[in-house]
Amino acid sequence: MSHKKIVLAYSGGLDTSVILTWLKETYDAEIVAFAAKIGQQDDFAAIREKALRTGATEVFIEDLVEEFVSEYIWPMFRAGARYEDQYLLGTSIARPLIARRQAEIARQTGATAVAHGATGKGNDQVRFELTFASLAPELEVIAPWRFWDLDSRDKLFDYARDHNIDLPVTRDKPYSMDQNILHTSYEGGVLENPLNAPDEEMFRTTVAPQKAPDQAEDIRLRFVGGNLVAIDGQEMSPGQLLTECNRRAGAHGVGRADLVENRFVGMKSRGVYETPGGTLIHFGRRAVEQLCLDREVMHLRDRLMPEYAELVYYGFWFAPEREALQTLFDQTAANIEGEAVIRMYKGGLTVRSRASSHSLYRQDVVTFDQDSVYNQGDATGFIRLQALRLKIGAARRRG
Repeated sequence: MSHKKIVLAYSGGLDTSVILTWLKETYDAEIVAFAAKIGQQDDFAAIREKALRTGATEVFIEDLVEEFVSEYIWPMFRAGARYEDQYLLGTSIARPLIARRQAEIARQTGATAVAHGATGKGNDQVRFELTFASLAPELEVIAPWRFWDLDSRDKLFDYARDHNIDLPVTRDKPYSMDQNILHTSYEGGVLENPLNAPDEEMFRTTVAPQKAPDQAEDIRLRFVGGNLVAIDGQEMSPGQLLTECNRRAGAHGVGRADLVENRFVGMKSRGVYETPGGTLIHFGRRAVEQLCLDREVMHLRDRLMPEYAELVYYGFWFAPEREALQTLFDQTAANIEGEAVIRMYKGGLTVRSRASSHSLYRQDVVTFDQDSVYNQGDATGFIRLQALRLKIGAARRRG
């Protein structure tokens, strides 16, 4: 299918730098480059200039940080989502936001196709395209990595050299990096071999725990409705709160993860992540919710959380099942209100104190001292009823 205008999700990195020129040559179309500012430390003026220099007819660069945190990260955090127990889904949650805005720009500019630089081996292709299918199914999706002949990093470098495209990476250090306000991820290159430890110079937002300050630091986090709303008594916007948590937790080496994860497409991959602020917020919220959440509600949430995390990881952010689970988790989080003081020290986090006006914790009930509100004799009947099926089973086994 021929196209007069294509909107490309553009970062200025190796893949999308080559793809922009390749699209223009292959389709003889106008290329609209779209870059989302979601907390990455990039020179967006240079990105705009580079996009225009390599063939874009129009460039959209939009600051989506506050929307990203309030409408994507915060809801995901209310679910307590972790994929395979460690990954806080920093890349996964960014793709639906980028793809949604990309589709809107396509409609705004009259484009009939959208393009992305995700490879045919990764998760991002699925995340982008499931979002397009959910929100703009009329757009054709162009995924060059799935059919072009530039099927290796070396070929990309050669193409860039032949077309005078400046690149931010070199052949001898071509690992892939993705950054936003929630995390920084690293994969590919030397990291593909699980035997290789990550180079300490690679990390951008966390210090090595062994080099973190010898003095611990306490931070007071306040939550309302499951959302972080203030740090040390100071209220800020969602983006400012996450930025401050990143700064303070990163300085103590909090939030590094090195894992081999199961991709949606069926293979295992190795990724190294920095998520300092997200790690701190998860830990602090958990401290408060331990006071506020009913036992069965908490256990139900925790049983359903891995399924929710899979939906986010796989790219089903705009699917009805994710939205249905979100409604449940938002209701669950409604009473998570209170404060926790968290101590940060050399990569570790500990709870110093917690309090909540919605607390279900009753010291007069749980105390080991004498009390008048709990009859310990009631436990006899409770245990007998719990043990009944076990006794019946034991009797059967004895014949």
